[in-house]
Amino acid sequence: MSLENRSNAAVSRPAPPGKSVWRMSYRLEYDSSRARSPWWTPILSVVLALVLCAIFIAATGMSPITVYERMFRGAFGTAYGFTETMVKAIPLLLCGLGIAMAYRISVWNIGAEGQLTVGAMAATAVTIYCPGLSSFWSILLMLLLGIAAGALWGLMTAVPRTHFGVNELITSLMLNYVALLALDYVVFGPWKDPKGFNFPGSPMFTAAQSLPVLGSTRLHIGLVFGLVAVLIYFLMIRFTRWGYELKLMGANPAAARYAGIHIKRHIIIVMLISGGLAGVAGMAEVSGVTHKLMQGISPGYGYTAIIVAWLAKLNPLGLILTSVLFGGLIVGGYSVQTIGLPSSISEMLQGSILFFLIAGEMIHRFRIRRSV
Repeated sequence: MSLENRSNAAVSRPAPPGKSVWRMSYRLEYDSSRARSPWWTPILSVVLALVLCAIFIAATGMSPITVYERMFRGAFGTAYGFTETMVKAIPLLLCGLGIAMAYRISVWNIGAEGQLTVGAMAATAVTIYCPGLSSFWSILLMLLLGIAAGALWGLMTAVPRTHFGVNELITSLMLNYVALLALDYVVFGPWKDPKGFNFPGSPMFTAAQSLPVLGSTRLHIGLVFGLVAVLIYFLMIRFTRWGYELKLMGANPAAARYAGIHIKRHIIIVMLISGGLAGVAGMAEVSGVTHKLMQGISPGYGYTAIIVAWLAKLNPLGLILTSVLFGGLIVGGYSVQTIGLPSSISEMLQGSILFFLIAGEMIHRFRIRRSV
């Protein structure tokens, strides 16, 4: 498919009588083979997003430099701010890693929000129905059930895609709302804390049901889960045959099918892993941060993780950096409330980064060609 925009470069001075005018024409073409944008595209996207948001901040009468400085100091300038940034980065890293694995084979999983939610619900079920377990068995069982619930939610997206040709964008998105409604049911209904002054939420977790934390901070062992998962992802993609097959599927599905790679089986396995990682994020959130299941357990981590994965260009090290960056944006957004700006400034920055990132990916696929 080719998109052409022809324009003639006319000669600036009129040609002498009897001589022809030399003209050169250009056309704009869409080249679908240029799948990878330059490495600096994410950096430029962040810079342009900062510039665009600075214009809106200046329109409110405030100094963009002051606002950005306050956000940076709030997120990274103190030990408390940095640990809070890392707490926010944990679910973003786990969900972003799962999304990156799916995107690696061109499966567009946007259901990490729902997968995180059911993972949190499954982990909470352990505290409701098995309250007397020791710390080791409680955490282990919560982790396993969180993985299983998230994987099941991913499977519910993969099977319609592989066996019935249903677009995974639709199923994964719709399943998010199913998970959120299920969450509302349990926190307003059977799991509601009778001592919670009528607020929707489960009873508080005990110390045995909570993840270990670093000192007096809220930074919990979920960070280790995320880093170990990234390391396994890196080794798998770089050094295993299965990782090579995933890269081939993403680059050229027809060639992968011709080479004998079982496309459907790979999609199902990847979606199980993708959902399982988001389920771990949900388990870590309830066991390590909130210590109870409540309405709105996730402020949109599953959706923000989509930007995290894209900005990292599916790179393992990039996922760590971008998850910390977006964790800092969330914490920095809280910091600017002290100077009169709403915390939604961080959401404006996230949306702007995504806008410029997508624009950069699309522009990269166009070429200007000369035709005489």
